[in-house]
Amino acid sequence: MRTVARRLSGILLCAAIAAASAAAADPAQGNWPIPEPGHVFKFPDDHGSHPAFRIKWWYVTGHLFAPGGRRFGFQATFFRSAGPGKPPVDPGFGLDQIFLAHMALTDVENGRFYESERVNREGWDAHASVGNLDVANGSWSLRMPPGGSPTIELSGGVRADVVFQLSLHPSKPVVVFGENGVSRKGSDPSAASYYLTFPRLEARGTVVMDGVPVSVTGQAWMDHEISSSQLGAEQVGWDWTCIQFSKSKRELMLYRLRREDGSTDPASRLQWVDEQGRVVSEPFTWQVLSKWTNPADGVVYPSRVRLGTVDPSSGKPVSYEIVPIVPNQVLSNRVGGGSYWEGACRVIGADGAEAGASYLELTGYSKVLRF
Repeated sequence: MRTVARRLSGILLCAAIAAASAAAADPAQGNWPIPEPGHVFKFPDDHGSHPAFRIKWWYVTGHLFAPGGRRFGFQATFFRSAGPGKPPVDPGFGLDQIFLAHMALTDVENGRFYESERVNREGWDAHASVGNLDVANGSWSLRMPPGGSPTIELSGGVRADVVFQLSLHPSKPVVVFGENGVSRKGSDPSAASYYLTFPRLEARGTVVMDGVPVSVTGQAWMDHEISSSQLGAEQVGWDWTCIQFSKSKRELMLYRLRREDGSTDPASRLQWVDEQGRVVSEPFTWQVLSKWTNPADGVVYPSRVRLGTVDPSSGKPVSYEIVPIVPNQVLSNRVGGGSYWEGACRVIGADGAEAGASYLELTGYSKVLRF
């Protein structure tokens, strides 16, 4: 009986999410604000929720290492979306906001990928605070303790298989991607976001697998986007990557917005972050060297990719190959609508040596995304 009730609750909640997305497809119709150039950010307030905007997410990815060289990749994503706003069924919950979360861990040593998702109405088991970073979905949470501490605490896991507790300390200040504070995602004025990032976080904590705790350290990357509409009508998805270089202590972020004919939308961007946290834009090329087919559903994803760009420190062309550490790093995303590939990758320079670590996200290959 409880299983039936849970399934029914999930069906109703999915219907609510679909209704919210349909109702808010036109930001003007819903009176949703649009990111404006020249916005002055205030921290730590702007690390928190912005419920006036229709959608937002906090995204943490990274590479972890245990004593002896064992390696993991991890992803923790917290989404908040405006809901249909109907009266709550019970006083502990509401439908003004819907919360979706994804968790994943890549066990490189054993070639295993663990992933899970949750969806909840706002209430005691899901929330996002205004004025400070404090977001949770069930037992999963991402918090910056009050009082000015820059350390971010992440608690996540995948069902009963994996639990991780990580402390993330910024070794660089937050950066703002885009032009004049706005990250354009298409020709439509509403297709934009405020794009805030901690490009390099020192990670330390514990990963528990099969009941066995393992101490880990590593590097992480955290994105935080605030928006009311993302993709344009002619776009089907995006290819996104972040690279943390191992020697120069610089970073690179790229999002390639894909059109229905496979071409790259002009709103796509590649931006470097230098040692002092300054952001520089450069042109790029994106060449798929090989592909991988998901045996579960037959969806084909790019696998090995060559990224070409200009190094702003030298003004010379450079190229890097982004190589998945484990082929299958697909999140099923049954509730959110359409699976996507997101995984830990190595970065190989033109000299064949490992130049850094990357995370790669490939969306819209199994289903056209609409935001």
